[in-house]
Amino acid sequence: MKTHFDLKSSLQENRLFLVRATTLIIFVLILFFALIARLTYLQIETHEKYANLAQNNRVKLSVVSPVRGLIFDTHGRVLAENNPSYSLELVPEQVQDIAKTIKQLSALLPITDEEKRLFEKRRKQNKRFASVPLRNRLSDTEVAIFSANRHLFPGVDIQARPLRHYPFPELTSHVVGYVGAINEKELKTINQVNYRGSRFIGKTGIERTYETELHGYVGYQQTENTAQGRSLKVLSYTPPLSGSNLTLHLDIDLQKIAYDALGDYTGSVVAIDTRTGAVRALVSKPGFNANLFAKGIDQTSYNQLKNSSKRPLFNRSLRGQYPPGSTLKPFIGLAGLDYNAIHPHQKIYCPGFYQLPKQSHKYRDWKKTGHGMTTLHDSIVQSCDVYYYVLAHELEVDRMHHFLHKFGFGQKTGIDILGERPGLLPSREWKKRTRNQVWYPGETLIAGIGQGFNLTTPLQLAHATAILANKGSAHTPSLVANINNKTQPLTKTIPVQLNKPQHWNLIIDAMYDVVNGARGTARKIKEGAPYKIAGKTGTAQVFTIKQDEEYDEDSVVEHLKDHALFIAFAPTKNPQLAVAVIVENGGHGGSVAAPIARAVFDQYMTPAP
Repeated sequence: MKTHFDLKSSLQENRLFLVRATTLIIFVLILFFALIARLTYLQIETHEKYANLAQNNRVKLSVVSPVRGLIFDTHGRVLAENNPSYSLELVPEQVQDIAKTIKQLSALLPITDEEKRLFEKRRKQNKRFASVPLRNRLSDTEVAIFSANRHLFPGVDIQARPLRHYPFPELTSHVVGYVGAINEKELKTINQVNYRGSRFIGKTGIERTYETELHGYVGYQQTENTAQGRSLKVLSYTPPLSGSNLTLHLDIDLQKIAYDALGDYTGSVVAIDTRTGAVRALVSKPGFNANLFAKGIDQTSYNQLKNSSKRPLFNRSLRGQYPPGSTLKPFIGLAGLDYNAIHPHQKIYCPGFYQLPKQSHKYRDWKKTGHGMTTLHDSIVQSCDVYYYVLAHELEVDRMHHFLHKFGFGQKTGIDILGERPGLLPSREWKKRTRNQVWYPGETLIAGIGQGFNLTTPLQLAHATAILANKGSAHTPSLVANINNKTQPLTKTIPVQLNKPQHWNLIIDAMYDVVNGARGTARKIKEGAPYKIAGKTGTAQVFTIKQDEEYDEDSVVEHLKDHALFIAFAPTKNPQLAVAVIVENGGHGGSVAAPIARAVFDQYMTPAP
């Protein structure tokens, strides 16, 4: 017989219900306690963290870049200024997809491939929280277009930044220098805090040398923002400290006269106030447009400057090292007098060449027929080489080295700008130390006329000329007159003292006749001058001429022609200005370099209307 259970017992149903209800209650309790634990964690354990995040979303701390100091010439004319400029910038950590964002921005505003490349380079150099420029110098129309679409680009904004501008970009390209984007090497050495809002730093010239004074100190600003990042109000503001303004001794009118006087030649002109050491002109030609670097030079333009045969990026005034040639003769003549190697009226016969005792080699004079019987005075006026071959042989190289060193040859002048080179003043010890070779008598003769191993910078020549003009006293050359109207101190050099002070006048009188005498090598520049100039011409060989060859200027290619040099000061009595001119491949100092100096003196000596 089969039994059927059609209905469940009441006991079984109650038991099943109880199990299910208990399970549900336990599950609910577990969820409840989990919620309580999570709320406790959020409200207590991580309250500070999320409060800060919320605060950061509402309050934005940003740096305020200082305004870079201005640079003026001695008459108060601006040589470096700051012009307002708008740039489109991205903060990488606030942009989810940089490539997509740039693509969308390119559809809105024109962005070149070069600008994209520079952006990527700068982005890698900076921290992710730093604002990186994508485009500079936006027009008012472009600013308006982006502003209307700003809500579509989180992490992208328009920044108003001052852009460095040089009113005389070529004239001052080497002396004032330029600013450029901060590179990776500089990032490792600069103060990261103070430069957090800065994109540019001084690269050359005064801009680099006085970077600390010109840059200033960063400020800070706290603003309350909406969820979309729009600023509502300023909560706190610590103003930046602007950079110091610099006033130079440089006279931009004199700089222009000297630059233009060089014409199509490359070379340098340096003019120093003999009374103070103030540098009134520091010209290196060719120059370049310094504004290209301040705006961010493209690779093509940079390569053109870098690879140019005329080397416009090379500062010839400070770094150009040239044989001084015959401009060294007044100093060698003074050494001869001081060491009693010659007497003022002693005559030396010049047949057009000189031979060392028991040697057949002829050391030639520039004048093939010779100068005949020549005194010290005549040797400077007519630039007789043979006279200085004889004198150099008598002095020997180490005494010449010792004497010329007093005038600053072979050493830096100490001018207040970076990049100066020391030139070269040879000696026996120098040759042994650097070349492990002995010194030969023939090298002494060549050194006596400013050739051979001798090398000098245009700045050194001008400084040495100032010492000579002042009869032994001078100041260290200086460019910066004052910083924020605080006058910079002048430094006197160690005075050159002679055994017989009257010897100064003998050399100066000879230099006077170089310009004013009937047979002077620079006599053409005296015409019409209302003041008197004392000077010395020079010609420096670029290559060595063999014993059996003659120098033919017409057949020599341009870049192998002699350099033309001229040193001078004026007025001869109570000197005010010393000038050194070097014209690369100019040929003759008297006909090419001397007129350039005359143009500089005319500008300086002419009273302002």
